[in-house]
Amino acid sequence: MTIDNTFTSQVKWVEQLEVEQKRTDYSASAEKVISRQDADEAMAEITSWPEYEATPLHRLSALETHLGCGEIYYKDESLRFGLGSFKALGGAYAVLKLVAVAYEKEHSKSVALGDIRRGKIADFANSITICTATDGNHGRSVAWGAANAGCPCRIYIHAEVSAGREQAMQALGAEVIRVDGDYDESVKRCVTDASDNAWQMVSDTSFDGYVEVPANVMTGYTVLASEVIDQMAVAPTHIFLQAGVGGLAAAIAARFWMEYGADRPHITIVESEYSACVLQSFRDSRPATVEISQETVMAGLSCGEMSLLAWQILSGCCDQVMTLGESEVAPLMKLFADGKLSDVAIEAGECAVPGLTGFLASAAAKQFDYSDARILVLGCEGATDPEVYKNLLASVSK
Repeated sequence: MTIDNTFTSQVKWVEQLEVEQKRTDYSASAEKVISRQDADEAMAEITSWPEYEATPLHRLSALETHLGCGEIYYKDESLRFGLGSFKALGGAYAVLKLVAVAYEKEHSKSVALGDIRRGKIADFANSITICTATDGNHGRSVAWGAANAGCPCRIYIHAEVSAGREQAMQALGAEVIRVDGDYDESVKRCVTDASDNAWQMVSDTSFDGYVEVPANVMTGYTVLASEVIDQMAVAPTHIFLQAGVGGLAAAIAARFWMEYGADRPHITIVESEYSACVLQSFRDSRPATVEISQETVMAGLSCGEMSLLAWQILSGCCDQVMTLGESEVAPLMKLFADGKLSDVAIEAGECAVPGLTGFLASAAAKQFDYSDARILVLGCEGATDPEVYKNLLASVSK
């Protein structure tokens, strides 16, 4: 498959909303969720992990030439800690923070996160059962983090999560419980069981009364943005961020906002038309929940309830929201795999391409003059389920 003018010129959004946003310094509301100190602490901790390595930032030079636009950068998370997704940054970090807080509460003294990882409070860690609900990647990170901390782990998945993703979490030592219904149903079951059994939930979704742990998950994600800031000589002008509950999008937006203030990049949120909770939130001017009547192929984006913490950040810095259909997902994955978009072949999973799809839709509509722009899109995962990845690539005509 090659880059085709018909394909790139006809990519369209399903719905689109422009937000009238004032350009301000990083807001007090956002600071309460993720502060500069929080981001710096996460960077210092995560970069000290033995397996740490900054993930690549690729130039999509072939696509730049084809479109006649400025620079397009793709942050490739397919190699992150061997787990294949950005999620490795958040869940595992939040597990360590949770264990540290619990230890200090019980022993009236602090413990370093590195000492937890090195097994210096192994008996205490083993007494804490970690649980979460997931579409796959977050649960894999939590299971990995629990194993590193020495905690038992239970993961809740919904009916549509693939067997491959279930097996990947089991391989990390987690007990996996499959729940009838969608992602939001798995969250409800996890909340109930955690309460009944005094387990500690590590969710990337925040709701009333539950914010500290999701904030730590999001803070872990800021490491990705901190890497990009170091990797790019000049800041991006436009960022296209995919969203499920909005945690990743908010974390990346927050890090760029705190770095560049009123001169931050233009931020567009991209989500599936089947789970457009961010779009609905901006329409309602408050965090919204939408009913999911059909699951998207972009499994990690199939979330109907927006995170309260994500709203606290995105409501002050998101400039545009667009929803997309499914037709461009597999073709873009194939173009990445065939090395047609850049100088190298890239393993891009189904949730890795919405940001680029959003940019292509914007470029096709000539929303902005992108001739001198610096575009950033997030390749948030690789083939986290090899069978799903293989089938999607096979579905594309040669």
